[in-house]
Amino acid sequence: MTFRLIPLAVLACALASPASAQPYPSQPIRMVVPFAAGSGTDQVARVLGQAMTAAANVTVVVENKPGANGFIAAQAVASAPPDGYAMLLTTNTTHAANQHLFKHLPYDPVKDYTPVALLRKGYQIMVVRADFPARNVADFVALARKQPGKLNFGSGSSSSQVAGELFKQLANVELTHVPYKSNPQALNDLMGGQIDVVFVDTTSAITLVQGGKLRALAATSPRRLSMLPEVPTLDEAGLKGYEMSYWTAAYLPRGASKEVTATLNKLLIDAVRSPEMAQLMAKTGTEVSTSSPAELAAFQAAESEKWARIIRAANIQPE
Repeated sequence: MTFRLIPLAVLACALASPASAQPYPSQPIRMVVPFAAGSGTDQVARVLGQAMTAAANVTVVVENKPGANGFIAAQAVASAPPDGYAMLLTTNTTHAANQHLFKHLPYDPVKDYTPVALLRKGYQIMVVRADFPARNVADFVALARKQPGKLNFGSGSSSSQVAGELFKQLANVELTHVPYKSNPQALNDLMGGQIDVVFVDTTSAITLVQGGKLRALAATSPRRLSMLPEVPTLDEAGLKGYEMSYWTAAYLPRGASKEVTATLNKLLIDAVRSPEMAQLMAKTGTEVSTSSPAELAAFQAAESEKWARIIRAANIQPE
């Protein structure tokens, strides 16, 4: 009887073939969010996850890793295997603004990730507590000028912070910045009277405004928001040229294959166009805005340049 020796490399490939032949996705996908539960990005993540599960029979687990301006979540995904099962659902905070706000980032927003898809765009609103003495932007500016530095604004993201700093520059007022781990925490303190104003994404604040717990003074959009038609834009309120938007996009760790990236791109775009997501978009004043992986890379580069200009103009010194 004759025995043939099988090379170890061939044997290893043969043993590995059943696992490698499994189609993607064949196990749960971790959708890592840099902000707290209840934030705008978190709400989008949960609706996306449900839509992906229903359409593709894949389990999506949302993991909130708030804090440090998104550093924690960004690092967690950057260090994960590039197999498509750890995805960062994030915003311009981690991938356009942070590199211009901090001298040293623990991650590289370009080199450490594989772009997957742009998913949505939205705007912010300037909100104060319901009993705040200023009824409009002009009142707020007048109040701030009477007591320079005594009024403060909270922010739980770079987008929120830069929006407040740009307001300070264009309105020529002094406000003290109070940082938070997330915007929902800032809104809680705003309602409690610990801070005076927050520039926040519509998703996080719209129900509080509509419920009378907060008052919206203005929107950062170029035109009035459909769900708050009575609220003027900051440009209309006298801050000419003021416009700030935010966006949500998905990334995988560096080195993810084109096949996995393309599959996830399709899953996400199908999910963001689902009826459930359309309902959330309508409620929060955001809009679907999708892309290919290459288009997201180009969009991110352009956004990074824009945020750099805004941050320099606002005279924000990197920490």
